[in-house]
Amino acid sequence: MSSVDNNAAAIDAVTEGIDKVDISNSNNDTSEVLQQTCAACGKEGNSDDMNTCNKCKMVKYCNAACKKKHRTKHKKACDRRVAELHDEALFKDHPPREECPICMLPMPFDSSQSTFQVCCGKIICSGCIYAMKMSEGKDLCAFCRIPPSTSNEETINRIKKLMDNDNAYAYLCLAFSYAEGKHGIPQDYEKAIELCLKAGELGCAEAYCNIGVSYEDGEHGVEVDKKKARHYYELAVMDGSVNARYDLACLEGYARNFDRAIKHCIIGARAGHEQSFETVKEAFIDGQVTKDEYANTLRAYHERQKEMKSDERDKANLRRHLLNVVARNWRV
Repeated sequence: MSSVDNNAAAIDAVTEGIDKVDISNSNNDTSEVLQQTCAACGKEGNSDDMNTCNKCKMVKYCNAACKKKHRTKHKKACDRRVAELHDEALFKDHPPREECPICMLPMPFDSSQSTFQVCCGKIICSGCIYAMKMSEGKDLCAFCRIPPSTSNEETINRIKKLMDNDNAYAYLCLAFSYAEGKHGIPQDYEKAIELCLKAGELGCAEAYCNIGVSYEDGEHGVEVDKKKARHYYELAVMDGSVNARYDLACLEGYARNFDRAIKHCIIGARAGHEQSFETVKEAFIDGQVTKDEYANTLRAYHERQKEMKSDERDKANLRRHLLNVVARNWRV
């Protein structure tokens, strides 16, 4: 018998009788899945028609009266589960960083190494801006090739046009203008916070981070409020801000929640954040981080750092450093 015949015989043996299998009571039967017991009275009902606990989503009730009756008994377990769900979301690894739309490399963490373009609404890394300046394009936008604004009015009009299209970073950009009294706009901290909140709602994690900084330091028209600072840092972290995670780690450290602080720094370091990595290194030296944890963190950190590097970015950073040195010398 040939090898082909042998294979065919083996397949027949494995599949023999498969058509006779009764699947009527298999796990695919959803009739039982849809039935659930009320946590208060024990009455069974269709899961889709029952009243679910809004906070933990763990239990269901046959009606609102049962839900209210069971609230006191359920509160402790509910709060515990809500805290668990919160930490599950908070301590997730960060997704890949947003890429520069030109070089397609992950964006650096330092905000001074990228620029929001009010012409096209893109955030472009310093390397690509440097490459454009060194070419015949000079001061043109490296993405859309539009010349820079020639007046404060034109700048604000460009920002507002982007805001009409729900560009989250445009809201943040205008918030900075109000916070600093730039582009011909009078300083207005309340308006700045309002715009930051809108930017955060539209997905700009750094907007929430900035609000957190304001509450932690008592700046921009708000009083020091560590609880609110933590809240906004956490919103920023869950929206992807690694910078906010480091700020949150510092806040946890000041509160002597060292385990949570180190956990945040490990996640941040694995995403490529330098300050987080330096903190993990110190914790390893002090014996608060195991050798395996440190080795894995170090490996991931170097991989993320390598992904963000380019010759153009290095040249841009060197140029900015030299310009700062010259500026300091002139001030002296």
